[in-house]
Amino acid sequence: MLIIDLFTISLRTLAKNKLRSALTVLGIVIGIAAVTTMVSIGHGAEHVVRLLFRNLGSNVIVVIPANSQSGGIRQGAVVTLTEGDSVAISTECKSVYAATPLIATTGQIKNGIGDNWNPKDLLGVSPEYPLVRNWSLQVGEFFSERDVNESACVCVVGTTIVTQLFPDVDPIGQKVQIKSIPFRIIGVMTRKGANLFGQDQDDIVLIPYSTVRKRLHGSTFTNVNAVLVSARTQQLSDQAEQEIKLLLMDRHRASPGDQLDFEVRNMADVETVLTLITGTLAAMISAIAAISLVVGGVGIMNIMLVAVTERTREIGIRMALGARPRDILRQFLVESAVLSSIGGIIGILSGVGLSLLLTIIINSALPTVNWPFVVSLPTAFFAMIFAAAVGLFFGYYPARRASKLDPIEALRYD
Repeated sequence: MLIIDLFTISLRTLAKNKLRSALTVLGIVIGIAAVTTMVSIGHGAEHVVRLLFRNLGSNVIVVIPANSQSGGIRQGAVVTLTEGDSVAISTECKSVYAATPLIATTGQIKNGIGDNWNPKDLLGVSPEYPLVRNWSLQVGEFFSERDVNESACVCVVGTTIVTQLFPDVDPIGQKVQIKSIPFRIIGVMTRKGANLFGQDQDDIVLIPYSTVRKRLHGSTFTNVNAVLVSARTQQLSDQAEQEIKLLLMDRHRASPGDQLDFEVRNMADVETVLTLITGTLAAMISAIAAISLVVGGVGIMNIMLVAVTERTREIGIRMALGARPRDILRQFLVESAVLSSIGGIIGILSGVGLSLLLTIIINSALPTVNWPFVVSLPTAFFAMIFAAAVGLFFGYYPARRASKLDPIEALRYD
């Protein structure tokens, strides 16, 4: 008997008991739907994590002052980093692409008509800041080394500042006041959206670090709050981290074993850990959901055993007409595989629909996250193959039992 004939017979047989067939595949449907949904949500989570770290910057490494201790008590961070450290890191570390010093300050920013806004970030940086953060300009230009050397009163703002203070005018060339000092806007950064903690990254004002130090802080010291560094590639992040440590130990005259006055934090390690966590959670939940497939397989075995009992006389007639045991075996195996495959198809479609629904709910509850709808075709294909395999595995015993029936006894069965 041809395979196509076996499929046709199987579909006709299953159609005779629609309700029983539907209840039988319910476990398969639930298992496949759950696996499909969790894999989809897991891939979405990994995409969000990678996007958030891409927004943070390109292979960013953060160098910050270390917390000092006295008698085992943490005394807080002592500013020991200088703009010279940033320049040295940029020029002497071969694995480093760019570096920028960072000086943080606070204050209101006013436009020409008296409207004011308190930006979340008011930072003094160098012209390498867009390279480190992998952040391009929407309009205008970034300040130059000449602006840094002259402590020029120029600034570059984020899109939130434009929305709040210049909603209806071109911000380029507009004058703003920061701590009563006039600044000229020369550029606007492209929109980045929220960061990993849901904070608005576009609520930012960027000023030459020398201007912040001299004009806003009134200081003559060269200390900076932190140094942001970008490795040339993600693969070189660890090497860049080691180069930075060795360079700063030499510049700060620290010996191996000494308590360092700085800390180097590699954000690539954080990204790897978060991706691993999201992937592991998705895998664990998918594994739990796979138990439903086993339950569904047991259901298929039970229903096929019932079918063998109900169709004992039919099996006897087929054998009397020349059907061989292997023909009976194949018939019941195909029925079992078809039953589980139908459950797999329904489960995949249900999982895709549920994934889409959850994506819509997440984006409605967290509009700044921009959670993507991801459907993994390899996962769907594997789920389909696995569902058919479950049917074959759990259908083998009933099929073998049917093929071993004695034709004479089967014909006598009532």
